[in-house]
Order: sequence, then C-alpha cells, then structure tokens
Amino acid sequence: MTLKISDIGEKELIRYIISNSKSITPDDTAITPLQDNNLISTTDMLIQSRHFPKGMSYFDMGFKAVTVNVSDLAAMGAEPLGFLLAIALPKDLKLDCFKEIIDGVLKACDFYQIPLIGGDTNEASEIIITGAAFGLTDKPIMKDTYQKGDLIAVTGDIGLAALGFELETLDNVYVKHALKPEARIKEGLILRDYATSATDITDGLASELYEIKRDGFGFMIYEEMLEVSDEYKQLASELKLDYLDLILHVGEDFELLFTISRENLEKLPIDCVVIGEVTDSDVVELTLENGYVERIVNRGYEHYVSE
Repeated sequence: MTLKISDIGEKELIRYIISNSKSITPDDTAITPLQDNNLISTTDMLIQSRHFPKGMSYFDMGFKAVTVNVSDLAAMGAEPLGFLLAIALPKDLKLDCFKEIIDGVLKACDFYQIPLIGGDTNEASEIIITGAAFGLTDKPIMKDTYQKGDLIAVTGDIGLAALGFELETLDNVYVKHALKPEARIKEGLILRDYATSATDITDGLASELYEIKRDGFGFMIYEEMLEVSDEYKQLASELKLDYLDLILHVGEDFELLFTISRENLEKLPIDCVVIGEVTDSDVVELTLENGYVERIVNRGYEHYVSE
C-alpha cells in the first residue's frame, strides 16, 4: 500500500522534516544564536479555502496573516523585529480587495509594532498569504521545559473562536475571536521571566498538550477550571455540538498555553486562567465536573487530513 500525505497529516510531515534535518529546532520557532541574543524566526501559510472562514473581510485576512506569525514569537517571549509578506492572488481579484488585505497587514504590523520589511507577490487560483516573522530574545521560552507540580495556565478564555466559527450572528464575542484573533505578544514578553514553558493554541488545547508532552510526564486538566459559561454550553447545545469538544479540539484561540511554578504564579503581573497541573502519569487527562476522569484524545486541526 502506498501512503499519501493525507494518511498521516501535517504533524507527522513536520516530524519527518525535523528528524532528517539536524539544524531545525523542534519548537514553536527556529532559534538562531546571535552574539549575546537569539534570533527567533517563524513562517506560516494561510490558504483562503482552509484558513479564512466565511464572513471574514479581506482586511481581517491580512491582519490574521500577521497574527499567526506574531503568535509564535509571543510563545517564545521574543521582541518583534520584522515581518515578510508573500502573497499569491487570483488575477481577477478586485484591486480594492487587494488593498484591503494590505491595509490589514499594515494595521497589524502597527498593532504588534513589527515593521513590514519585504516580501513577494505571485498568481494563484485563490488567495494564499505566507508570512515570516522575526524577533529577538535572550531567554526563549521552550515548550517542554516544565516540571512535575507546575501549574498549567492560559492567557485568556479558550474555545471562543471555535464556537464563533459555527454561529451565523456576527455581533458577538465568539465570532469576534474567530474573525479578529489577536496574538499575546505583550504577555509573552512578561512570561519569559515567570513561565517554565509555553506554546500558543492554534490547533486546539488537546493537540497542543500532546505536542509539548515529554515521556514520563502527564497533564491533568480540570473542567471546572476551564470556567465554561452557561451561555457557551447553551449555544453549543443549540448547535448540537459538544462544548468540551469545541474547547479541546478546534483551536484558533491564539492564547498562550504555559506552565508555571506555584511560587511564580503568585508573582505573575498578568491575568491568566489556571486549568490544570503537570503530573507524572504519562497521560493527558481531564477531570470532569462530576469527578470522573477520562483520557483526552490527541486530536486537533490537521492540514491534509480528509474530512
């Protein structure tokens, strides 16, 4: 049987590349020593039919293209340095639409204080936006340097975007998170002095937990600590969706998932939501509100996987 890339998914493709390249850092970004500092670099490609939900404006497409890259810098605790933009467009796209995309890119660069320093354009059958972001940090936050007993926390509510993708009414907090996500760059700069590890939540909480898991360590997440509102549960129910499935397995939150010692949590000068703790169980688990403990399935958003 000949395997296709859809048989294994994006994460396995990335593991293959990393295993065959000695120069790649297996973290959220590349880390390149630079004198007494570290150059942090990352790139992300967004394809209209897969990454831009219906209802997203051309402006928001451009803004998101910057956000997804800056979010990786945030996860490393890096100061933004520069942004490169490569964009492929259908030849019949209206010029005003192109200008809206670029306006979104430039407004995002201003928002995150990261200059647009260059890029490229090309033709394609649909909009494809590839960004590359660069930053500097003398103390990068790695994603798997936690210890048993560390607390697991996030920089804000998660699952909002997942629900927003499913709603038709546009004027609510859920759709806002889906269409106008913001990277936590300021929080990342603070966390580098307090967190023991960090990553950003793009493919879903479950997927990110498995991504950072080391052999011999486990994670216990508590449903009660997720602070899921009654409104959220009701809206999910009306859509015939499992609210925990939305929170755990969809993603696009762009919040930072981090671990922190109990001592440092008391000193942390930013708000966060503690959702669990690092254990030595070697499994990823969820304690439900009724006290029942179940395994969290390793599933999140995957490119290439057939739906």
